[in-house]
Amino acid sequence: MKAIVLNEQNELTDREVEMRPVSENEILIRIMASAFNPIDYQMRESEQERKYLFSPILGREFSGIVEKTGSAVTDFRIGDSVFCACGSMGSNGSYATHILVPQEIVALEPQSVSFEEAAALPVVGITALQALNRIALIPETRILVTGASAGVGNFLVKLLLAKGIKHLTVTAGNKDRHQQLTKIGVHQEQIADYHNPALSSELIKRNGGVKFDIVVDCVGHYLSEIAAEVMKANAVYVDITNRISAKGRDMLFDIGATVHHISNFVYAGEKRYAYFRQSLQQIRHYIDETEVTPPAITVIGGLSAKNAEYAQQLLQDNGTSGSKLIMQNQI
Repeated sequence: MKAIVLNEQNELTDREVEMRPVSENEILIRIMASAFNPIDYQMRESEQERKYLFSPILGREFSGIVEKTGSAVTDFRIGDSVFCACGSMGSNGSYATHILVPQEIVALEPQSVSFEEAAALPVVGITALQALNRIALIPETRILVTGASAGVGNFLVKLLLAKGIKHLTVTAGNKDRHQQLTKIGVHQEQIADYHNPALSSELIKRNGGVKFDIVVDCVGHYLSEIAAEVMKANAVYVDITNRISAKGRDMLFDIGATVHHISNFVYAGEKRYAYFRQSLQQIRHYIDETEVTPPAITVIGGLSAKNAEYAQQLLQDNGTSGSKLIMQNQI
C-alpha cells in the first residue's frame, strides 16, 4: 500500500509499505479520506504526546470502504462505507491507502454525508460526546464553552443546541468565527470575544449577571483562569485540552471545582472498544436524524507527504479558519 511514513529524521516521506494479513477479528479498509489533528504534529515535537506514537504512519481518523473481513467478523460486509477513530488501535495510522482495524471500533458512516465529511467526525464527535455524557444537564444549567467556533467545541455546541440548552455562552476570536457560530444557531448575544481585556466581566454579563454551573474549556492556558473566575463554587470544569495553567489549577481548587479530564486514550489502552463504536453510532444518529451537521472541512489534496506537511503546518499556525483539514487518500 502507499503510505506517508515518518522517518528517523522526523520527516514525512512517501513510501510503499507491505500490509500484513487480516486477523480473524479485523477489517481491511480502503481509506477514502482522512483528517488531520493537532496531535499529529504534537507527536513529532512533544515528549508528552510522543508516547502515543505507535506507528511511523500517523493519522487518527478516517472514512472508507470495507475491502476484506476476517473469519470472525459478522457486523460488516465487503463494500460497506464506514468511519473510524483508529488512534493506536489499527495496524497503522490513517495517512495511508489502507488500514486494518478491529471490527469493534468501526461503524457504518452517516448516510447523509460524503467520505470527506465523515472523516472529519470521529475524533471531534467522540470527544464532544464524552464531555456531554459526563456532565449533568438540566434546562436551567448555565454553561460556557470556550473555543466554540471549531473542532470539539463547535461540535459540542451543536449537540447542546440539539438538546435544547438555552443558557449557553461561548467564546470565539474574530468576526468570521462569530458568524460560524450564528450559522449553527448561537445568538450573537451569547458570543464573547476572548480578546476582550475584561472577558470575565463580559461573560458574566452575557450570562445574565450570574456565574456558570459548567465550563467546557476547549482552549486551556489563560482561559482556564478565566473559567475559574466565572464559575460558581463547586461548579464543574471540563478539561478538553490538558492545558490548564498552574494558576488556573490553583484557582479551580480554591473554588472547589469538580474537574473532568476528557480523554479517549484510556478506552483504547484498556481495549474497551465498544466505547468507540457506540459513540460513532450516536454520532451517526445525530447527523442522520437531527439537525446536527458535520464540521466544516477544507480538502487539502491527495495522499502525499507534501500535503501532510502543509496541513500540519496550518494546524500549528492556527490557519485552518475553523475547518477540519481533510486528505483524499485514494488520489
